[in-house]
Amino acid sequence: MRALGIESSCDETAAAVVTLTFGEGVSRPILQANVVHGQVEVHARYGGVVPELASRAHIRNIGPVIAEAFQVAGITPDALDCVAVTAGPGLIGGLLTGMATAKGLAMALGVPLVGVHHMEGHLMSPFLDPDAGAMDFPFVSLLVSGGHTLLVHARQFGEYRPLGRTRDDAVGEAFDKGARLLGLGYPGGPAIATLAEGGDREAIRFPRAMPGREQLDFSFSGLKTALRTFLGQHQARMDEPEWRRDVAASYQEAIVDVLASKSIAACRQTGERRLVVAGGVGANRRLRERLLERGNREGIQVYFPPLSLCTDNGAMIALAGLRRLAMGQRDGWALNVQARWPVEKIGETFSSSRWPSIGRAS
Repeated sequence: MRALGIESSCDETAAAVVTLTFGEGVSRPILQANVVHGQVEVHARYGGVVPELASRAHIRNIGPVIAEAFQVAGITPDALDCVAVTAGPGLIGGLLTGMATAKGLAMALGVPLVGVHHMEGHLMSPFLDPDAGAMDFPFVSLLVSGGHTLLVHARQFGEYRPLGRTRDDAVGEAFDKGARLLGLGYPGGPAIATLAEGGDREAIRFPRAMPGREQLDFSFSGLKTALRTFLGQHQARMDEPEWRRDVAASYQEAIVDVLASKSIAACRQTGERRLVVAGGVGANRRLRERLLERGNREGIQVYFPPLSLCTDNGAMIALAGLRRLAMGQRDGWALNVQARWPVEKIGETFSSSRWPSIGRAS
């Protein structure tokens, strides 16, 4: 089966073509095309994503992005078996653009429409790595991005139990705000990681918000405040390159330390020996190093998506859509988007009724 995946929940307009074979189990997916049009240049001057500007950019970009995905895959639209689209959570304007486009394509082609939860897409992204090997359910997943910081026990596809979530800022927001305080650019994660290269990670002991070692929730607001206070006390040193590297490295280490410790604790609590890391912050090199170090010590296998699939993309949506199609999900034309949508409530939105029997889907 072949799916077009459309993702437009934040500031990436993305489309991808993925093929998956079902028989004796599920084959490894084949990624035929993955096209992502980012909007960093649109939002950089504001230090974060502006929803209205993001919506307008999606409207401009979604047609050309989908056309390019078909061209790269070397197929025509009538080769599709379904159209999968992010139904939430995310920015409502972007979600509506993707949903309207997906509905139009599915209706015109006579193929099923499949709505996908954005975070379920991220959960599936490591399966797109051709070197994933023994990657399979069940596992613990650390989902870390600009808008999400979440630990999930993924028992099987479609069955997810939250273990911990952020009480305030998502980790990506903590990086963005830290970068802004240091006078760096947007997005903050890559900017801080670049500045931190060669810095002393132990130079400043920033606080780690860890309310009880068995408590798996996250909090980054205190860390951000600690950085602001520290910089306010050392304004005279802001032009010293080596000192700035030490500050960035120490700030990054405080974030990574909490993420790694909580992730390993979640594996211990659930008894799982597999940890999956997904989301844009999953591309952070120091986070990968720490999780692999801790995983090796604890006997836990850690999986990451390819770097190109850490940020939002259509490939993860296409793969999740194909898995849901195989489970019998066919969403009708009344399917709507959701700006907020807890991962444990995924099954409450999608209809189990058959998709209208017209065209090839009959």
